[in-house]
Amino acid sequence: MPLEVRLENQRPMKQKIVFATAAAVALTLSACAPVTIARINQDPSRFRNRTVHVDGTVVTSVGFLRTGGYQIDDGTGKIYVVSRSGVPSSGSRVSVTGRVMPGAEVLGQALGTAIVEQSHSIK
Repeated sequence: MPLEVRLENQRPMKQKIVFATAAAVALTLSACAPVTIARINQDPSRFRNRTVHVDGTVVTSVGFLRTGGYQIDDGTGKIYVVSRSGVPSSGSRVSVTGRVMPGAEVLGQALGTAIVEQSHSIK
């Protein structure tokens, strides 16, 4: 088979690989993009049991032996975060990744929509 014919046959495969790689990168970046708290609070059922990433400032925090909760504000709204890995202090800027839980309750007290933290980092 001549070299020109082989190269012609390989071009569609290269295009498919480039497209698949671009699609994978786009999906990864969209999954990591922060969601606004207002958007979560406006339609909590849409985010129920989904993992989200939010950034904000800690407004209040309560912790005991590396467990507790805190409330963050991203400028569009506030939401409670339930944590088992330590609680940041009030005023800290944080990035939180966790699962949305509408109708959260702590010690019999209704919190409304909350995020069950998987991880957080202080900025």
